[in-house]
Amino acid sequence: MATPVKVAKTESWDVCFDAAVEVARKAGEEIRSAFSSEKRIETKSCAVDLVTETDQKVEKMIISTLREKFPTHSFIGEESAAAGEKVELTDNPTWIIDPVDGTTNFVHGFPFVAVSIALSVNKEVVVGVVYNAILDQMFTGQLGKGAFMNGKPIHVSGQEELSQSLLISEFGSSRDKEKMDLVFSNLGSFLNENNSAHGCRFLGSAALDMCQIAIGGGDMYFQFGIHVWDIAAGALIIREAGGVVWDTSGGPFDMMSRRVLCASSVKLARTIAEGLTQMELERD
Repeated sequence: MATPVKVAKTESWDVCFDAAVEVARKAGEEIRSAFSSEKRIETKSCAVDLVTETDQKVEKMIISTLREKFPTHSFIGEESAAAGEKVELTDNPTWIIDPVDGTTNFVHGFPFVAVSIALSVNKEVVVGVVYNAILDQMFTGQLGKGAFMNGKPIHVSGQEELSQSLLISEFGSSRDKEKMDLVFSNLGSFLNENNSAHGCRFLGSAALDMCQIAIGGGDMYFQFGIHVWDIAAGALIIREAGGVVWDTSGGPFDMMSRRVLCASSVKLARTIAEGLTQMELERD
């Protein structure tokens, strides 16, 4: 596993944690109020990569609120990146924001939609907040201080055996045949008559997929093609809940690599890493 980067004492990030929770709740109010309303939908990279005015409005609100409190901090946001802003992770305190993770769910009224906010310092995430405003589930983590849902401690299942596990994954927004063939092939490695998990679930939100691992609702999750704003907060929450977060190859996790493997135990993580066919992707 990766050697943790040295950061300042976690107590010094309490004010940032509180600010992240506060602005996540404010963002959640916007998302909840727009959830059942008619939406103006646009596309980004392809016909199934959706964005709405709520994504853009919420991200602007989050960044402006945090920038006012922390003017020296840097920012990475999904919609800012889509608009052409450079994605750059440095040692400077950096907020990593997905304003509406699960936009397709949001468009269709499927209630797995979250705002995801992480704070990275020296390229190590020290604060993670994922809030599903539709179900009012607030997942939080702070480096060295544990993980929580709605203020109550959470922990991974600890499951070690594939045959007793529930897999969580996603298809992603790419419909490239080579990519889709790899997705199906990798799923088939863990869902076949000789080697099978109990089942597989697709929630449509990477951040909430990861939080399900953190609360023990699922036991393993992997995905290729995600972005840093999808996974930064969730990775910290899983680790603080006692779980494992690696690169899909079984090496150290690199949140800019656009691939991730999460599991409830080291043994299960190894089983998944050994069974995956890898995909190299352009970095964030």
